[in-house]
Amino acid sequence: MFSTSTYTLRRAQLTERIKTGLLLFPGNEESPMNYLDNTYRFRQDSTFLYYFGFHDRAGLAAVIDADAGTTTIYGEELTLDDIVWTGPMPTIKEQATKAGITQTGTMAELVALLSKAVEQGRAIHYLPPYRPEHTIKYYHWLGIEPGAQKEQVSLDLIRAVVDQRNIKSEEEIALLDRAAAISMDMHVAGMRAVQPGMKEYQVAAVMHKTALENNCQLAFPIICSVRGETLHNHYYGNTLKEGQMLLMDAGAELPQGYCGDISSTVPVSGTFTSQQQLIYDIVEASHRAAVEALRPGKPFKEIYYTSCRAIVDGLKGLGLMKGDTEQAVREGAHALFFPCGLGHMMGMDVHDMENLGEVWVGYDGEPKSTQFGIKSLRLGRPLEPGFVLTIEPGIYFIPALIDRWASEKHLDSFINYDKVMEWKGFGGIRNEEDFLITPEGKRLLGKREEKDKLCAGYRSL
Repeated sequence: MFSTSTYTLRRAQLTERIKTGLLLFPGNEESPMNYLDNTYRFRQDSTFLYYFGFHDRAGLAAVIDADAGTTTIYGEELTLDDIVWTGPMPTIKEQATKAGITQTGTMAELVALLSKAVEQGRAIHYLPPYRPEHTIKYYHWLGIEPGAQKEQVSLDLIRAVVDQRNIKSEEEIALLDRAAAISMDMHVAGMRAVQPGMKEYQVAAVMHKTALENNCQLAFPIICSVRGETLHNHYYGNTLKEGQMLLMDAGAELPQGYCGDISSTVPVSGTFTSQQQLIYDIVEASHRAAVEALRPGKPFKEIYYTSCRAIVDGLKGLGLMKGDTEQAVREGAHALFFPCGLGHMMGMDVHDMENLGEVWVGYDGEPKSTQFGIKSLRLGRPLEPGFVLTIEPGIYFIPALIDRWASEKHLDSFINYDKVMEWKGFGGIRNEEDFLITPEGKRLLGKREEKDKLCAGYRSL
């Protein structure tokens, strides 16, 4: 946990924005895998964690009464039957005190409070539900049908939480720096392990082991695949072969909930082929162009377009694309090879606050584009000091997408489909790093010296 004053200040800043009504925050429940007592690893709701600091306690809820200026944590204390299995734990009141909260109550008292508030017509602010139990609770507590809950969420509360959590404090930055460093250690360990004949799951196991050795969990399921053209590929059963590339995307989550997110692409045989090196260099050029453009006030959408122009120019040099670069990017021709976004916000969620809506987190309420490619850009707003984000351009040769576009002659004034067909089995390349936006520009989080040394040895002669 952070200091008591950190949580107290966070809640005070929130109630300064939301001046009246009840602010309702359900914590997460245990989630069974296949029967009640066999649960997935418990992960507290990030917003609950941010304001109240309960990392390891399921079944709680919190209410901030903006009118009365009070905060109350609701839940049931452990019974002796519980303690037999869990061991002794602090009481709810003891844990609440560490977050500067003096009032606690039972779930029955919460239900009574909310029922009275509904009868009185008081404003009850809540965030979008993303777990089934949240939906059920809102129905029972507030009488709002599941289908109507998203329409009645509090936009005022969403925007207040987003504005607060988007700007990382020095305490948070230190944790994100450590998460990025451990995430890089995971990648270096994986890169050193790669050799022909291994299974993907053996490399993934090395990376997971590194996280656990640093008292971390995974920020998300590891991506470790020779089929790098599949953007979120969680299958690990392939055998690594000479001439293939392995794409790894993995990050560590600290006990405090803060995450890292790194991607690497390595040659299985230890050296890229000349063809692989050509595409790798284009991805690196796109990455460098994006990083150089990072600064406060710069719309991230413009940085995305900068990275796209570098990709188009590089692919034109290989004869895969043609025509005017600006027009090709404007019409979305680059999305055949780069169909995803350039980066996303990071914090306690690896895609920070994605449950609150990308239009608020990444666009400050501005509508997102519906064009293929840029519609997957999770961040477009002007950058501010304190933002933490990823830079992760990539080039992917996705056979099904190539076949569809080629059959339709889609944007063929910019794409040489005959040439592209020769590359259909290439796979994909993505490299990713984490950055903090500073008042002066940007700063890399974590480290990259060991990875840079390994990557230097992969270059095709």
